Amino acid sequence: MSAPRSAWLDDLKRVDTAVYAAIATTPTETLDHGLRRLSHAANYSRLSIGAAALLSVFGGRDGRRAAVEGLASVGVTSAVVNQVIKRLATRRRPDREGHEVPGVRHVAMPSSASFPSGHSAAAFAFATGVGHTLPDAAAPLRGLAAVVAYSRVHTGVHYPGDVVAGALVGTILAQVTTHALDRRSG
Repeated sequence: MSAPRSAWLDDLKRVDTAVYAAIATTPTETLDHGLRRLSHAANYSRLSIGAAALLSVFGGRDGRRAAVEGLASVGVTSAVVNQVIKRLATRRRPDREGHEVPGVRHVAMPSSASFPSGHSAAAFAFATGVGHTLPDAAAPLRGLAAVVAYSRVHTGVHYPGDVVAGALVGTILAQVTTHALDRRSG
């Protein structure tokens, strides 16, 4: 690796760690409980599965199609993130005790690599997949995905760069997935 590229990556890691540390030490008692619960609720894409069920029941034909596209996007994204990218990246999880993340925020620390955030990737994949068929549903689902992504930093299990990368990966893979589904059904 060349010296300029290495220096650039080192600077990026320092900024990422500094933002993580700032979030860790900012008192947010009114948010801590809710964000911890949200982060936990997003495990195994439970929020997306619940939203897909609601779309299937109340959204008619387009709702069912959007639910399928959203969940297919989650499936592809989760497989790529967890079976490929995390194994190649191997970034360690943050040291939340060293950065003094309050214990009230803690969720179980995953044993997988930190980069990219699987929760963020899956949440943005679902929002993008659903939005392909139901564009009006995309904004609130992306808003929820953004809060899920932030909750992973707030609870101390990811650096901010992990969740940004997860959001980008999830969005891109959902676009690829919905394109493939369109070609298959068209």
